[in-house]
Amino acid sequence: MSRHFRELSVAAALAAVLVALAIFAPAFFQPQPLLSLVTREAPTLVVACGMTLVIICRQIDISVGSQFSVCSVCAGLLAAMNWPLALVPPAAIATGALLGAVNGVLIAGLRLPSIVVTLAMMVTLRQGLNMVRQGEFVNLPDRVQWFGLSQVDGQWALVFTALLLLVVLGLAMRHLAAGRFVYAIGSDAEAARLSGIRPQLGTFLVFVFMGGLTGLAAAMNMMQSPQVQPLAGSGLELKVIAAVVVGGVAISGGRGNLWGAFTGLLLLACIAPALTHLHIESYWEKAIQGAIILLAVVADSVRSRNEIR
Repeated sequence: MSRHFRELSVAAALAAVLVALAIFAPAFFQPQPLLSLVTREAPTLVVACGMTLVIICRQIDISVGSQFSVCSVCAGLLAAMNWPLALVPPAAIATGALLGAVNGVLIAGLRLPSIVVTLAMMVTLRQGLNMVRQGEFVNLPDRVQWFGLSQVDGQWALVFTALLLLVVLGLAMRHLAAGRFVYAIGSDAEAARLSGIRPQLGTFLVFVFMGGLTGLAAAMNMMQSPQVQPLAGSGLELKVIAAVVVGGVAISGGRGNLWGAFTGLLLLACIAPALTHLHIESYWEKAIQGAIILLAVVADSVRSRNEIR
């Protein structure tokens, strides 16, 4: 029970928010607006899956927002150049994986702190994209939106893709050796090395995977709009890290799961519409997210001290 206390507490908080919305803002549960909300959060869930692996591996990646923006613009430009639509998502994934590989080489290869490397990457990519695009949007062909499907079918396709990824990765982390290796590296890299695991290679691959998932999320986001914004990923890193940490993934590494991160994301996703329906100023959203991260980190610290005792 104590092992899953965080996940259960987040689920209880989510249930409380939903009950409050059902009482004070029943319009929140109208089918189409609710489907639109879930669809908007589908790319965030994909990035959260990658961030879960990164944090379990005792690392951090705060460059995902900038990577998301770069992958979105690259995918949008390829689509605008009339590339076959089936090749655009793989190109976005490859772009993200390449950016993740750069992070991985610097962190795993040169053993630089991940917070420093990804902060530098975040600033470099964001400023570079500003210089290249000058804030100009990328206009997409009509066939790109919803991948040629109707809006409702396209929305369900994106939601299904994100949930399928969550289930597959969740099962892989639990039952495959590669998933257990990530936990082992995050728990104690030296012990993992002595048992035959290569921590540096594992860390590198986790960052490549993180980048690839960010590229996939960017392609999913691109399909929801007729235009691509150069700053589409602004603030994404805060939301994703908040969802993962509040969902029970220990910031110190080695503990947590994707199901908790999913619940944490659902809780955060309800904040903005809840504020809107309850007629509370929207600027409170970021403050609440920051407070949630702080409370989660404090809870992890208290839990770690109790385990030492």
